[in-house]
Amino acid sequence: MLMKFKDKEPQIASNVLIAEGAKVIGEVEIGEDSSVWFNCVLRGDVNFIKIGKRTNVQDLTTLHVWHKAYDANGAEIDAGYPVEIGDDVTIGHNCVIHACVLKNRVLVGMHAVVMDGAVIEEDSIVGAGSVVTKGKKFPPRSLILGNPAKFVRELKDDEVAFIKESAQNYVRFKNAFL
Repeated sequence: MLMKFKDKEPQIASNVLIAEGAKVIGEVEIGEDSSVWFNCVLRGDVNFIKIGKRTNVQDLTTLHVWHKAYDANGAEIDAGYPVEIGDDVTIGHNCVIHACVLKNRVLVGMHAVVMDGAVIEEDSIVGAGSVVTKGKKFPPRSLILGNPAKFVRELKDDEVAFIKESAQNYVRFKNAFL
């Protein structure tokens, strides 16, 4: 379901799958060939969510933002934290992606949490069940594991290739559903 919030409504590119039960609310932009799977919630109510091309958000995942702040005259004094997700990103089942940045070619494993102000740079993996705490930043090609999540090592070339292949697989799965 696509839902308008105040004066903002989702902007969905061509060839995108929004699976049954998913809720896409407010200021949400989803790029070409991406997919939002069963029973996800993408709530862009008090800030924006932007998702790139060929990105998949798997079943039961929640994406939410941190609000902007305004002074008494209505002027913005704090931009808050949106959710910005790049191209060729895979977000596994049951994740919480809150007010953070996932650059291009990131894989987030099942049940992982990425918190406010965190930045995961390109070609990185956040392992299943990991919790990336507020404001943490990780360099490109990071293997990120644990609770709290820590940099473990740099990814190997075959692991980086797997991230891209995972995104391509989900484009094929999405096309089969469409």
